[in-house]
Amino acid sequence: MYLRNETRVVKIGNRLLGGDNPILIQSMTNTKTKDVDATVNQILDLEKLGCDIIRVAVLDKTDAYSIHKIKERIHIPLVADIHFDPELAIIAINEGIDKIRLNPGNIRDKDKIKEIVRLCKEKSIPIRIGVNAGSLPKGWEVNSDNMIKAAKSHIEILEELDFHDIVLSIKASNINLAYEAYKKASETFPYPLHVGITEAGTSFKGLITSSIGLDRILSLGIGNTIRVSLTDDPRLEVKAAKDILKELGLIKNVPTLTSCPTCGRTQVDLIPIAKEVEEYLYTVNKDIHVAVMGCAVNGPGEAKEADLGIAGGVGEALIFKKGEIIRKIDEKNIIEELKKEIDNM
Repeated sequence: MYLRNETRVVKIGNRLLGGDNPILIQSMTNTKTKDVDATVNQILDLEKLGCDIIRVAVLDKTDAYSIHKIKERIHIPLVADIHFDPELAIIAINEGIDKIRLNPGNIRDKDKIKEIVRLCKEKSIPIRIGVNAGSLPKGWEVNSDNMIKAAKSHIEILEELDFHDIVLSIKASNINLAYEAYKKASETFPYPLHVGITEAGTSFKGLITSSIGLDRILSLGIGNTIRVSLTDDPRLEVKAAKDILKELGLIKNVPTLTSCPTCGRTQVDLIPIAKEVEEYLYTVNKDIHVAVMGCAVNGPGEAKEADLGIAGGVGEALIFKKGEIIRKIDEKNIIEELKKEIDNM
């Protein structure tokens, strides 16, 4: 088995993937790529939340020719998602794309494949091979062995052209199938793995499915980059990925939020406070623990255990810092005062 620190290292724009490098968080825009302003604005929002790599769909030449306009306004590597049409890949490469998601077996013109590989080698652009359980060749039984077989057929095309800057994803919407496929992939290929549970569902169901699946796969010691695939705002994908990696101890400089579930003892309007503090913490690059607690029963204890926390009272709250009460504040000032303390940590 090739563990995550044993895979080949590939360079994607200004990031390194594989080997001893950190696990990178990915998402994909849901804007029309040709709408450059909307796409850039979404990417900039994702950057603030901690997205490391972003992918855009390239459906036609207008999308492809928009790549350089997007690239010059963002700060993270840009990946082009291309299917079947080799001309779009060639345009994307010449427009400055950082990585291509492409299955060479889906392109019939072998000369075009050679041209794509030559250009990628020349410009040091990696190619991600993406095999999904739902898109195996017609007539193939859906199982992990056939997923590996499909991946191998794509990878061999690149290897025969002496191209090795490859990233592999081998996704399924079924957790057990995805686990089996990724385990076998790590035993077969030396390339970094892009891990995820594809088509996991809406933000509620998809987060549960992705959390369970990613925990199982990442706990094998494999996986170099992840995407949490949700039928929702891409910002939720990045937030979820950060939280999953944080809970597994696989990412640094990400805050931890503890908040109580609320009950009849709660004396402050805690739910909107906790949500706003949580949203703010996603923009903070610090390894700190913040507790937002609603009453005096468990609140002071939890708040004292955190680096920073509040325990609610009747229309007010105590702020704790490193286990010590630093002051009492009015309920309407809780968020503002917590943000100040977070910034000063």
